Amino acid sequence: MKVIIIGASHGGHQSALEFLDKYPDVEVTIYEKGDFVSFLSCGMQLFLEDKVSGVDDVRNFKPEDIEKRGGKVNSQHEVLRFDADKKEVTVKNLVTGDIFTDTYDKLILSSGVTPAALPVPGADKKNIFFMRGRAWALNIKEKMQDPAVKNVVVIGSGYIGVEAAEVFAKADKKVTIIDMIDDVLGNYLDKDLTDILAPVFAANGVDLALGASITGFAGGDAVTGVETKTGTIAADLVIVAAGVTPNTAWLKGLVDLEPRGQIKVDDYLRTSAKAVYAVGDAILPLNIASQQHAPVALASTARREARYIVRHIELETPTEKFRGVLGTSALSVFGYKFAMTGLNDFSAARSGVTMTGSFFKDTLRPSFVKNDGNTDVYVKLNYDQETHKILGGQVMSTYDVTAHINTLALAITTGLTLEDLAEADFFFQPGFDRQWSLLNLAAQAALGETKF
Repeated sequence: MKVIIIGASHGGHQSALEFLDKYPDVEVTIYEKGDFVSFLSCGMQLFLEDKVSGVDDVRNFKPEDIEKRGGKVNSQHEVLRFDADKKEVTVKNLVTGDIFTDTYDKLILSSGVTPAALPVPGADKKNIFFMRGRAWALNIKEKMQDPAVKNVVVIGSGYIGVEAAEVFAKADKKVTIIDMIDDVLGNYLDKDLTDILAPVFAANGVDLALGASITGFAGGDAVTGVETKTGTIAADLVIVAAGVTPNTAWLKGLVDLEPRGQIKVDDYLRTSAKAVYAVGDAILPLNIASQQHAPVALASTARREARYIVRHIELETPTEKFRGVLGTSALSVFGYKFAMTGLNDFSAARSGVTMTGSFFKDTLRPSFVKNDGNTDVYVKLNYDQETHKILGGQVMSTYDVTAHINTLALAITTGLTLEDLAEADFFFQPGFDRQWSLLNLAAQAALGETKF
């Protein structure tokens, strides 16, 4: 079997590993447009804060990692098109300019996304950066250390924007986060938790300009400010983290696309073209909790999709559909650590799912523990009002309780209810937790039971 993979990031990497491990006679070739294979953008904050061994180590793999298994990795090679009838791809070597064709039996699209630029005047000015990829990481690192950069504006209050804001705040820059939504991290966390985090940003020198509409960028060649409907915010540097655009323009007419440009796939992650599959940020995977398709830009999602495809690649129609994902993720913000899975208020509303939420607050350990970091902990459980089936969850504390979210992700995947979670058999030791675990207590509170 001859396999071509377009895109070397998470989905492409996992696809290559799976093929090379499971099929002894497979021929695997990865074509990657970029010049560096393959920078881990979600590790950028660690690089910027000098917590990694080096920028070239913040990557999923090196080409030789695949090549020593028998695969081929061709960076700076752009696939221009493919012919599903002939099972051919047309490839351009971006170094030499040469154009050639290659053949395949199976084609995996892992084309990914790029940061979305704002469609406003001045968006092409100097010192407007994106927080994605190795080149941008090096540029941002340089600006962090530049004393001429005093005012930094971050556009977007999602994970990437918040990471950028924290990095520059710690570098003693004046930072402002601008977003059109009303709550920082509001697409990921419910208001119960965003209300706790909002003053944390202010306490660490980050201004929040929320509910704002950007009209343009001020300045000459270089940006000097971000213009909004209510005024201009000074900026020597702007980090744009306002969403992504799928890298699928080249696929128009080759495969069916969703209205917003993502690759349309069926229940088996097959595209409309025969023997062509798609994984990663450029598709809309099934959300297990909502049972609807929605964007999930996570490395873990792409890797699960790749494993599924390779496991069923030889079947005309697989016996099992791709189960879906939950978008489980976590982040640290100025000492607070949170994680989420499944549906929150934002994603439930977007998917048209009606659910009920329960917010729970307690201390990590019994009240008699006074001098061992017995901090506040928070849990938000979202569930179906009638069946009590768990649909989503969030946990947060200054202590790292994020591993609890993996339990909630498994609970959602297996269809557990509040009653199941309320009595689940978790360990107890007062040096770690309570006699009823944090999730037991949160479920009991959602059921209206007396607090233990």
